[in-house]
Amino acid sequence: MEVKRLFDLLDRLKELYPKDDILCRKYSGKWIKYSTDDYYQKSHTLAYAFLALGFKPMTNVITVCNNRPEWNFIDMGLSLAHMIHIPVYTTLSTEDYSYIFKHSEAHVIIVGGDQVYKKIHPTLKKMENPPVIYTMDEIAGIKNLDELFELGAANAEKFRGIVEENKRNINEDELATIIYTSGTTGTPKGVMLSHRNLVFNFIGHAVQQIRDHRHKMLSFLPLCHIYERSMNYDYQYQGISIYYAESLATIGSDLADCHADGFCAVPRVLEMMFNKLEAAGKDLTGIKKIIYRWAFSIACRYDYTNKGLYHKFRYGLADKLVYSKWREKLGGKEMLVVSGGSAIQEKIIRLFTAAKLYIFEGYGMTETSPVIAVNNPREMIIKIGTVGKAMEGTEMKISDDGEILTRGPHVMLGYYKDPEYTKTVLDPDGWFHTGDIGMMVDKIFLKITDRKKEIFKLSAGKYIAPQVIENMLKESSYIENCMVVGENQKFASALIIPSFNTLHFWAAKHKIQYTDNDDLIKNPEVIKKISREIDVVNQKLAPHEQIRRPRLINDEWTPLNNMLSQTLKLKRMNVRKKYIDLINDIYKHD
Repeated sequence: MEVKRLFDLLDRLKELYPKDDILCRKYSGKWIKYSTDDYYQKSHTLAYAFLALGFKPMTNVITVCNNRPEWNFIDMGLSLAHMIHIPVYTTLSTEDYSYIFKHSEAHVIIVGGDQVYKKIHPTLKKMENPPVIYTMDEIAGIKNLDELFELGAANAEKFRGIVEENKRNINEDELATIIYTSGTTGTPKGVMLSHRNLVFNFIGHAVQQIRDHRHKMLSFLPLCHIYERSMNYDYQYQGISIYYAESLATIGSDLADCHADGFCAVPRVLEMMFNKLEAAGKDLTGIKKIIYRWAFSIACRYDYTNKGLYHKFRYGLADKLVYSKWREKLGGKEMLVVSGGSAIQEKIIRLFTAAKLYIFEGYGMTETSPVIAVNNPREMIIKIGTVGKAMEGTEMKISDDGEILTRGPHVMLGYYKDPEYTKTVLDPDGWFHTGDIGMMVDKIFLKITDRKKEIFKLSAGKYIAPQVIENMLKESSYIENCMVVGENQKFASALIIPSFNTLHFWAAKHKIQYTDNDDLIKNPEVIKKISREIDVVNQKLAPHEQIRRPRLINDEWTPLNNMLSQTLKLKRMNVRKKYIDLINDIYKHD
């Protein structure tokens, strides 16, 4: 069954993969399951409902909800009705909601439940002509999704012909969705993606998959982000069952409960899992602690080239004694884990892969639907420390200044209502300028080194690539997060958020007294300890890159406080603004 438009997935599923758990949701501790037929029927019923409401082709409709099967019903229903789906994060600021609601000119907004509704309601009240609101969960006095299902069922005969005509006539190059980028600076940009963009991309990475219709994948990254959305299409293309986690806090238990065969993650999630595994070893004593440390240590050095008998014996023993216990807590299965969104530390990939929780890193952007390059598990075209090989059927090159450029069917149609800005990233020859700096490894694999706009100069004219240094610093178990600073200054420095769990353990071991975390980071012995961790990194850096006069801070950077983007990337401008006095203090004597 050929897939050219998003809704073609429904016919493919119905023909090839009839099953009773194609989409599942964890709610109040129980899995609610939907079959392939449920998915097909509900999507078509919503398409009839949208048409019955009188909406014209290409009408914009926004969804704001957490991951759940209803998101897919709406997504496919809008596609069948020839309308445009605009999925939006549930964690945006009031300013961003206001901008997107007005800029998109959406006629309808469908929200998940009461919490999201309360968050966006103040924005809607200020709008002169607010969109019609529907909720998925029942809220008194507000139109509900069940009403749309009833309307669609009542008008099925009337609009079935139109939907079937749409299925025959909608062109693959037509606009399918607008995705507003979370961004690390400025106002959100509406990325316009066609059916061809999305279908080309998800089939491109689906054919590299080592999971199929016999497997289940857990989904917890927001479906409004193109990365998780594309992977969900990938799963559907192959008939893989999708289980939506109840919340980010229940990922571990949900993996175990549904016995998932894998999931998608961003590096921050995997870093937290890594830190928990590392901390677990510190609570052990005697021979158990020695064995755990040994297994943990060799896992951090794992590579696919470790194929000799000695390596097989060593990793086999470590697996029996330690790694298998990790998997048991996650459901007992070997897993496929896809990582993207930003750079991930090599030791995390090595450790998880050694434990048969195979991490495959990829790279892409919303504007490229999203995958540009990815490590290929099916053909074992893999190199740890890189984001893999360029997608089949696309072009990629490194410009003279090191910027990664790409061209092909995955590149967006442009930015919504912004042709001038589109021209700044899409050149006349069709090359998309990513803004990322990279290099080729072994002439095949792409390695990302930094963001073009984030690279800065010291006063002496030497360049600093902050992301590279930050990833090296975060390899220390004592450093939770950090940001390198020093633009136009004599030297590079860094704001450091310590890993307080690790630091508390260390302080107890060294009998260091403190009242709270603010008191702890002022302790001279703690400052010396973090400085020694930084010195380890400094030895690997060029003299002008080395970190001097770092500052420890007791804080947390999250999307909620606007220090991180929705994909957990540093919002450098916001961090710099918040800590400007501290940064000025670093350089006040120079």
